[in-house]
Amino acid sequence: MRSYNDFAYIYDSLIDEDYDKWTDYIEDIFIKYNVRPKLVLDLACGTGSITTRLAKRGYDMIGIDLSEDMLSIAAEKAMEDNLDIRFIKQDMTSFELYGTVDAIICTLDAVNYITSPLKLQKMFDLAKYYLNPNGIFIFDISSVHKLTNILGNNSFINDSGDIFYTWENEYNTRTKICKFFLTFFIKYGTKYERIDEVQSQRAYKVSDIYKYLDKSGFGIVDCFDGLSFNKSAEFSERLFFVAKELC
Repeated sequence: MRSYNDFAYIYDSLIDEDYDKWTDYIEDIFIKYNVRPKLVLDLACGTGSITTRLAKRGYDMIGIDLSEDMLSIAAEKAMEDNLDIRFIKQDMTSFELYGTVDAIICTLDAVNYITSPLKLQKMFDLAKYYLNPNGIFIFDISSVHKLTNILGNNSFINDSGDIFYTWENEYNTRTKICKFFLTFFIKYGTKYERIDEVQSQRAYKVSDIYKYLDKSGFGIVDCFDGLSFNKSAEFSERLFFVAKELC
């Protein structure tokens, strides 16, 4: 029996997302932008929930993440479904591939975890470098509105029975960084184990994202609200960006 000694092993229990809906949306983007990718790179793939779903739909997948534990869980999922996915332990801001890919995705606000604009620029540069002609780059972020007004300087408590956690946030208006202080109590047999986790996300304005992508050489960039093709608005909480080079 696995001990819950790392955040990765409770991650899937905490994320309340419809991964099938996310996967449908990614494929809808492929159709909308007239791309037919064969090889797809999933940056910051985490436990591989979207990576494996895309693989099941016929895409050749590569998953990159910095956490060995996340990758271990992702590999277990792939093995259970008899999927041939290459998982690589690398930093998404300095990754290296042996060749180019047709599409790159980076989901679940992983981009916000890049708190350095210089490193974010480098990640965008690498995405452009490793994309084939007519390739597409898809990612989402938590908006400035979400990080400042919904999450920032607020506290949350959740009790799901086997997992109880407190979540306290601090938003710094100068640095635009929101720190998350999380404490989990995990029921493990007849006892509870405690996990403390500190995370940081940076709030990026849409205009800055456009600027970084333009500097990387992407000629076509669109921004949408949530899992839709509606234009982003002032109170949008999740923003999706689609970037391509001009053809």
